[in-house]
Amino acid sequence: MPEILGHNFIAGERSAAGTQKLQSLDASTGEALPYSFVQATEAEVDQAAQAAAGAFAEFRQLAPNRRAEFLEAIAAELDELDDAFVAIVCRETALPAARIQGERGRTSGQMRLFAHVLRRGDYLGARIDLAQPERQPMPRVDLRQMRIGVGPVAVFGASNFPLAFSTSGGDTAAALAAGCPVVFKAHSGHMATADLVGCAIQRAAERTGMPKGVFNMVFGGGVGEWLVKHPAIQAVGFTGSLKGGDALCRMAAERAQPIPVFAEMSSINPVVILPAALAKRGDAIARELAGSVTLGGGQFCTNPGLVIGIKSTHYGQLLADLGAHLDQQAGQTLLNAGGLRSYVDGLAHLQGHAGIQHLAGQAQEGSQARAQLFKAEASLLVDADPLLQEEVFGPTTVAVEVADNDELRAALLGLRGQLTATLIGEPEDLEAYAWLVPLLEEKVGRILVNGYPTGVEVCDAMVHGGPYPATSDARGTSVGSLAIDRFLRPVCYQNYPQSLLPPALQDDNPLRLRRLVNGQYSDGVIGS
Repeated sequence: MPEILGHNFIAGERSAAGTQKLQSLDASTGEALPYSFVQATEAEVDQAAQAAAGAFAEFRQLAPNRRAEFLEAIAAELDELDDAFVAIVCRETALPAARIQGERGRTSGQMRLFAHVLRRGDYLGARIDLAQPERQPMPRVDLRQMRIGVGPVAVFGASNFPLAFSTSGGDTAAALAAGCPVVFKAHSGHMATADLVGCAIQRAAERTGMPKGVFNMVFGGGVGEWLVKHPAIQAVGFTGSLKGGDALCRMAAERAQPIPVFAEMSSINPVVILPAALAKRGDAIARELAGSVTLGGGQFCTNPGLVIGIKSTHYGQLLADLGAHLDQQAGQTLLNAGGLRSYVDGLAHLQGHAGIQHLAGQAQEGSQARAQLFKAEASLLVDADPLLQEEVFGPTTVAVEVADNDELRAALLGLRGQLTATLIGEPEDLEAYAWLVPLLEEKVGRILVNGYPTGVEVCDAMVHGGPYPATSDARGTSVGSLAIDRFLRPVCYQNYPQSLLPPALQDDNPLRLRRLVNGQYSDGVIGS
């Protein structure tokens, strides 16, 4: 394992121009780890952004297979990070080794998925409308369209996924696949992890001959504003709090040249438990739901923070069983002290709010998070009470009991945008409550049936996004191959000579890409 140098990554070199030092901490004990990091200066942030801009022209014009080789090299480097690396990640995050090992596999898998996307070529969206010189009343010129990278992307690492949503996470993978160099802002909660992963990316870039500046990383507070406002940056990827995401969106919108921010921010992920399922397997649902609420200390963006059921003895029993399961949960160490403070504040706000009662959970005290269950009056959800819409980042959920189907509809209409919604039901439930689906489609990015939202498959069909405030742009996803779309824009070529066209749009189709030609999909040679 390489030395943890603690310097910023700029154009393939390490830079330490600043004088302020930042310290990595043990998440469980709060003690300082033997790793310090140099706060980036504004000049270094400028250099990193300029380096990314300088690499863009060459990097975006590389053949898709060359960028795929780069992503696969990153994946191989990640897979080779040893147990000493895993131990450092565990100390910085208090996450268990098995979780980190699994997350490392997911992270390298994301890189390989985007390499596959590059080789199959559909991300380019190639469309060709051949000239029709004889068309009446007006001839048509030759028009060809494909998508290119938008330019350098600033990526902000997440606290709760030190690998999969951080230095080499989904936003970085998607941006690099799109041909966009990255300037990464390392998360303060796991800087040693970021340093080691940054070194892995740099080794992969050198091994595959990528241009200097294809990946850059800066440490420290205050650098986010410099990054987002830098004229070289053309898009932003962010995973974090609603407050942080909103601030970045405002900065980006106020630039002389506004740019898009793709922020994944806040979600309470409602779980609707339907009557026949309650009657048939309420005890199992309570047990499974408790496991989802407490998984990973409740520190998943898809944590089920809201449970909804129609008033009945079965629903009352489910809440009693769920409370008993949560009561038995041992305390869990959260990612950092700041996360615990936010969790404690969130619990206090719930406990002090009229119309919300505490149902179960050990008293919250000490340095570990205790699982909690609250119950809120349905009117708070119907009236879109802001507190009930707020994510409590930790092992807590709020139950709502509605009187009937009309109040269920009204409660769901009162919800803000979410990443997920879950329906737990028997076949007869799903038939009787099919009217819920169009309503939920307007509220969420992913609808689950008889599953739990904590767990996001990385694949072509996944959507990890949703209407605001789940994300800042409901048209995208931060997980899955569709994530590349966020960092691409279309370009049309009119009456271009064959020799000047990008390979994807040439008649002989040397890349063998699937293309839309005169309204028909084809991967063959035009005119053959």
